[in-house]
Amino acid sequence: MVKMTVNGVERTHEGDPSMPLLWFLRDEAQLTGTKYGCGMSLCGACTVHMDGQAVRSCTMPVAAVAGKAITTIEGVGTDKVGKAVQTAWREHDVVQCGYCQSGQIMSAIALLQSNATPSDADIDTAMNGNVCRCATYVRIRSAIHSAARALKA
Repeated sequence: MVKMTVNGVERTHEGDPSMPLLWFLRDEAQLTGTKYGCGMSLCGACTVHMDGQAVRSCTMPVAAVAGKAITTIEGVGTDKVGKAVQTAWREHDVVQCGYCQSGQIMSAIALLQSNATPSDADIDTAMNGNVCRCATYVRIRSAIHSAARALKA
């Protein structure tokens, strides 16, 4: 049995501890905002926060999150940084197809929580590995800068 906190709610997984966290979140916790993309931690669609750090949930075994705090896209709206990023995403019309965006947002939030004024290079480094097939990278970078300015104000 593996216990963890997901978006502030204690959850228990009684199945296979090697099951990827992504499938626990989607199938057992019914939190479907986190997406399956590649299954190899290469595309970023499955990004969630574990104790505040951005991690890929598609290859993270549930056993590795025992006692940890997991935040998914469904849980970021209660946080000041999460709200600022979500607002900036809407203002900059970042989303095109939307499939990758939960992972993009999770990585952007993790960046701004650790670096309040990121440079373009900082953004590129932090967002590396988050793939957007619609190529909204310019809007993503612009939205991150906008969220950083809003948080400073």
